[in-house]
Amino acid sequence: MDERLSLSELNGTVKKVLTASFNAPVWVVGEISELNVHSNGHCYLTLIEKGTTDDKIIAQARATIWSYTFRMLRPFFETTTGQQLTDGIKVLLHVSVEFHELYGFSLNVRNIDPIYTMGDMARKRREIIQRLTDEGVLTMNKELDLPLVPQKIAIISSPSAAGYEDFMEQLQRNKEGYHFYTRLFPAIMQGNQAEQSIVDALEKIYPYEDFFDLVVIIRGGGSQVDLSCFDNYNVAYHVTQFPLPVLTGIGHEKDDSIVDLVAHTRLKTPTAVAEFILHGVSAFEEQINLLEHRGIELTEERLEDEQSLLEELTREFSVVVRNLLMRKNNELMQKSWKFRQEVKLTLQRTDHRLGKKMQKMDFLVDHYFYTRHQKVARAQNMLDIAIPREIVRRKLKLNGYLEKLLLVTNKQLDREKHKIELAGQMAVLTDPGNLLKKGYTITTINGKVVKDLSLLKKEELLKTLFFEGSVLSKITEIKYPDHDDN
Repeated sequence: MDERLSLSELNGTVKKVLTASFNAPVWVVGEISELNVHSNGHCYLTLIEKGTTDDKIIAQARATIWSYTFRMLRPFFETTTGQQLTDGIKVLLHVSVEFHELYGFSLNVRNIDPIYTMGDMARKRREIIQRLTDEGVLTMNKELDLPLVPQKIAIISSPSAAGYEDFMEQLQRNKEGYHFYTRLFPAIMQGNQAEQSIVDALEKIYPYEDFFDLVVIIRGGGSQVDLSCFDNYNVAYHVTQFPLPVLTGIGHEKDDSIVDLVAHTRLKTPTAVAEFILHGVSAFEEQINLLEHRGIELTEERLEDEQSLLEELTREFSVVVRNLLMRKNNELMQKSWKFRQEVKLTLQRTDHRLGKKMQKMDFLVDHYFYTRHQKVARAQNMLDIAIPREIVRRKLKLNGYLEKLLLVTNKQLDREKHKIELAGQMAVLTDPGNLLKKGYTITTINGKVVKDLSLLKKEELLKTLFFEGSVLSKITEIKYPDHDDN
């Protein structure tokens, strides 16, 4: 019958073999899958090893860091690496192999090499950046347009963080008096729960992407250990996919985190984020003011040009009116002189015809006396009375004609003079400068005065002249007056 061993004997034999094989501490590489710190200060670890092709666990062991050792190793590791001694990281441990008949196999941790973990962290960081690059998302958030005037800001931070208070103080009490709408989406900003908390905050903001202008991720600084969650692939990926620009003010004193790398804009502190937003708004306001001043300058220059043009048109119009009045006055004077000449000629012709008739009458009288002396003698008394009366009557009639002719001439001259005076008054009244002074306007298109509505077309430019200047407008609609068919 084969020799039988009790369990204690077997475990004792195993202990002897392990003690003989591992009579001195050895360096072991493993990943911390679970870490618990007991109230007595001892730290209990579960170490694992995963396969190279998959994440399947191929080895596992318990390890212990006694309290007096843990008090030294933990700050040494975290200060050197800038990484918390926590689950999910690879470590190089200096351990002694122990086996207890009652409690079984375990490793007693005596020392830890932070340099190995730093190399592993750097490798993971490079792998995460390369993965984001291969997926084509590394610069997606940077490609978003930053609003010129961001006014509605979603904030991811711890409500009690000093950085959050600094950000709000800087943003709300700006000297320019700019107003912003802000809403805090609380999140845990360090520790094992920080990753999921930040992702949850981003997902809460997502339904309001059309409302907010940008997202700010801030915290009040801290050690590299406290900020390790920002070197996480899951958090970084969510930032790259977010539809709003993400600004970070995490408080790193040295290198950027991966979240800083993929964010739209990385700033050093929460206060710097607030100053960046305020500077953008201030720059936009300054640009608007410059455009306003330039617009005023252009308007003033245009008004001066139009005023000069109006003055030139007024001078030209005045010259035209004066020339027209002079020409009309000359025409009237010519007509008046011609009319007087015609009157004189008419009077001369009338006197000439009257003289001929008188000569003919004298001849007839003489002939009558010679041929009929006796009849003449008898009719002498009648002729002495009748002929002078006829001459007087004809002379009075001629004088009447002359008086009427002079009266008609003077009336015609008065009418022509009155017409000239009216034309002068009308020229003064219709002077564009006087019309514009009274509040009237002159509308032109292509330099011509608009008189007919039917000649206008949509989209044409109209220039309206005022006394102080002019206005350029575009025709958008033409309305004609309604006509009653009845």
